[in-house]
Amino acid sequence: MAPFFNQAHPDSMALNIKNEAVEALLEEVVAMTGETKTEAVRRALAERRERLALRGIHGKGPARFRRYLSERFWPALPPGERGRRLSRDEEDEILGYGPSGT
Repeated sequence: MAPFFNQAHPDSMALNIKNEAVEALLEEVVAMTGETKTEAVRRALAERRERLALRGIHGKGPARFRRYLSERFWPALPPGERGRRLSRDEEDEILGYGPSGT
């Protein structure tokens, strides 16, 4: 059987969602945004592609980050600082808390 082609976009193929949970989620997003189903799916896929690209191809982002830490960051720390817990006063200073705790 030949695939169904969209007459408005002859180079595209229709997407047939056969999962009720996915269809319900899509309907919910469409209701919230006012987008068409096609636009909602397009945006979701584009956003996911961007997130995956930030991680690096095939999840190599975490390995790249660990390599950066081990090769550049950890060696630059002053001796005795790696693994040391911050004191309560140091934590408060980083968070911008004053003497009254705010």
